[in-house]
Amino acid sequence: MPDRHRRFVQVTAVAVALLAGGVATPAGSSAAPAPAAAVADRVLRVYNNNIENLVTNNSDGSCTRISGPDHLTSMLVDDAGRTGTSGVVAPDILIVQQVRGTGQASAYADQLSAKFGYPAGTYRAIVVWDDPEPWGSTHRCDDQSLGDLKKKQTNGIIYNTQRLSLASGDISKYWSAGWLKPGTAYDNGAGCTLYKPPNNDDGSTNEWKWKRTSAIAARFTIKATGTSVFVATMHLPQENRQNACAGDGDKGVGGTGIHLGADATTLLNASTIRIVGIDANRTGIPVSTLSGYGMTGYGTAATNGSSKIDYLFVRGTVQSSPIGHTVSSTKSNHLALYSFIAF
Repeated sequence: MPDRHRRFVQVTAVAVALLAGGVATPAGSSAAPAPAAAVADRVLRVYNNNIENLVTNNSDGSCTRISGPDHLTSMLVDDAGRTGTSGVVAPDILIVQQVRGTGQASAYADQLSAKFGYPAGTYRAIVVWDDPEPWGSTHRCDDQSLGDLKKKQTNGIIYNTQRLSLASGDISKYWSAGWLKPGTAYDNGAGCTLYKPPNNDDGSTNEWKWKRTSAIAARFTIKATGTSVFVATMHLPQENRQNACAGDGDKGVGGTGIHLGADATTLLNASTIRIVGIDANRTGIPVSTLSGYGMTGYGTAATNGSSKIDYLFVRGTVQSSPIGHTVSSTKSNHLALYSFIAF
């Protein structure tokens, strides 16, 4: 798989400041939080969120830029489902959609490291496309500079290297989502194609939009126990809401538009714990959809306005959640989902 399609990301604190607009530490204050001790418990903490390029859309047509640290604080929870408490433990895996590429993923990963007092590079990221081509017009932002921040979109996985190892051969090749191209008859899935050239959007405005739906997966190893962990991130097209498509003539698992690539399936079959995070752009997907892979869906509340279109599927022993595995305070257009998995 070409390096431009996926990449390990590790940057210095200086790069984070340049990429993420870091703010200087006030005189007399501590330069950084005290280094956190490595988490030694037997719980794998996993989150899934479409971070919308860290730009939120407001009801009046304006948009608001969100900093990485503010987003993380709004999303990470303790065992009681509360944000911002001393009981919030450093996460192990963040499954994300709609990042701009390596640059934003790098900064976000190191902001997460800094939040818990770890050295830069403790968290690393895998992204599908290193620097995807821009697409779209305003992205529903009356300030075009904010809309422009959403023009590059790809999907990624951020992981804690203190707890997890990853071999280069354990990253899947990307696979494309399916879609029903506008103007095509659905016919119970017969009109579906893979969402990539030559079956991508017509016209130059959305020529590269298909890249935001490219998926990727990886197989990690928990260092303390040797347990294998499969993780996949997906973002399905908006068209999936009305007509489920997963590929050529394919409606996907259970008619949901969800499918796993061949390389990803190989990694999944070799893994004990299995995790899939999806912005499916479709409501009503049952928790049993991926039961054929041994996974159950978690998250009971709407995640995007009044709709539940984001899903987190897990095979593993998941702790109960007092907030239905859905973080209502998330500073994104989408609410985060989480699962704490015993191993």
